[in-house]
Amino acid sequence: MPTKSSGAAPGREHAGQVIASVERAAHVLMHFAETPSDTLGVTEIAEALGMSKAAVHRILASLRVRGLVELDPATRRYSLGAGAMRLGLACLDRIDVRRIAGPELVTLSRRTDETATLSIRTGRHRVYVDQVTPAREVIMSVSLGVAHPLHAGGSSKAFLAFLTGEEIEDYLSYGPLEPLTGNTIVDKATLRRELAAIREAGYAQSFSERMPGAASVAAPILDHHGRPLAVVSVSGPAERFREEARHCAEMLLESTTRLSAQMGWTAPG
Repeated sequence: MPTKSSGAAPGREHAGQVIASVERAAHVLMHFAETPSDTLGVTEIAEALGMSKAAVHRILASLRVRGLVELDPATRRYSLGAGAMRLGLACLDRIDVRRIAGPELVTLSRRTDETATLSIRTGRHRVYVDQVTPAREVIMSVSLGVAHPLHAGGSSKAFLAFLTGEEIEDYLSYGPLEPLTGNTIVDKATLRRELAAIREAGYAQSFSERMPGAASVAAPILDHHGRPLAVVSVSGPAERFREEARHCAEMLLESTTRLSAQMGWTAPG
């Protein structure tokens, strides 16, 4: 019995070390996904995550083996690798809402002659996972997979507005709201009023709140509980979009109503 007991503690200790190593590696990968920079150095990562440079270097070396990060030998800076892209694409391929919404995005872009996009939520952020662009000279195009905060822009506000009151307050209490442009709503009282108006109208709109010169209308795809499963938007250059916003919103709500019904949502009343 004493022999078994003495061997158990080292086993648990080793398991704990493995778990801690996995957690640190996950933190490093997520830092690449959430930072606006395309490349990162060891010192930057260590300072941002509160880790030693030696630990970060070991993690990056392991991630390189699987192709999750790549090292530029000239600059000694790291970027996400092909392995990370494969993981992201595999995740996207398993999102049913992306497959279901695809044909609707095509229809919506054709009816509005503007770009139609689909976003999903990832915690305090949301990312574009699909888009359909119109065949015209000047269009808006988005970057798939880039994280955007839930208070900036039409698609983000459409998510935030349809969360529960507790979830909204949790988001707002996290800290100051970061301005992405001069039009980003960063006053929390103003944002609360904006979210209430969005819930009333059923959709959000944005003029240069996330990106200068860009405008959009956005509405959620609701699941059978009435929660936002994804968000669809129609976007275009701000100057042109001001005259199109109402028409685009009408077409948008027709699309999201159909998609929500496919996800099991039933309108009240």
